[in-house]
Amino acid sequence: MSADLPPWILDHRRTLGDRIRDRRMHQNLTQEQLAHRTEISRDTIQRIEGGRSDARISHLWRIAAALDITVADLVQQ
Repeated sequence: MSADLPPWILDHRRTLGDRIRDRRMHQNLTQEQLAHRTEISRDTIQRIEGGRSDARISHLWRIAAALDITVADLVQQ
């Protein structure tokens, strides 16, 4: 499915994943701990952080709340 996406979308996906991972690590959280806080599977967190999966808006809201950041800050360009 990723092969069907233009490169700029893949770049934004990776940037989002990097922001989530950086914020999570800054708070000394594991993927497992973030998954528990958000009630999102660890596998999904891993795919989002790795830029291999689009994040649902409901996932972004949960992740942002767990990391004490706004969704806007996560997705800014």
